[in-house]
Amino acid sequence: MPNALVTGASRGIGRAIALQLASEGHDIAVHYSAHGDAAEEVAAQARGEGGRAVAIEADLAEPANADGLVDRAEAELGAISILVANAGIVSDPTGVAGITDEAWDRMLAVNLTSPFRIARRLAPAMAEAGFGRIVMISSIAAVTGGLVGAHYAASKSGLNGLARSLAKETAGHGVTVNVVAPALIETDMIPDTPGVREALAQNTPVGRLGRSEEVADIVAAVIRNGYMTGQSVLLDGGRHYT
Repeated sequence: MPNALVTGASRGIGRAIALQLASEGHDIAVHYSAHGDAAEEVAAQARGEGGRAVAIEADLAEPANADGLVDRAEAELGAISILVANAGIVSDPTGVAGITDEAWDRMLAVNLTSPFRIARRLAPAMAEAGFGRIVMISSIAAVTGGLVGAHYAASKSGLNGLARSLAKETAGHGVTVNVVAPALIETDMIPDTPGVREALAQNTPVGRLGRSEEVADIVAAVIRNGYMTGQSVLLDGGRHYT
């Protein structure tokens, strides 16, 4: 089975994706930035599925670290044929006037530039080999503007353009490039303020927040499908069309 690199895989959506792919027989590079113990636990659980898995640290806000991450993943596992670009950061909600240049630059560096750099490194080798899957984890904020701020929405919207352009370039070489865009998912990134989760759930037509495993299920299906490319799958419990 092809080897996979999942960025931001120590918790939440990335963790669920890494474990789903491990359960389907893929060897996994579990990327993390700040939660090393959690990433090691994910890797250990993935190895429990019978394959190989390794946790790799990299601060993707630093441009050079994208290539270094790929180097280490390939040194441990061999060629990477599946990339799930999930790593991302958020901030407290803010209007555009409250977004500093530093906050803008860091948001785009992690959420948009690092997926570009990793895909730029991996896509040519995937195309040469005749097989590859790239899935970028965006957000409903790419469509609606979201709740965090213009810097977050812009970073996630940029993934759609990146994926569509790369999909056109690689479609004839056995490589698919798609986006999965969740809305509110039940993770520890949602504030613990009393009533917040309940209020968010009530504003979702299906009556609850999404689950990380539901996102992972869609990502795995996209990876299995060799005909679907250049698409964005919105996973939002019905929020966008109400």
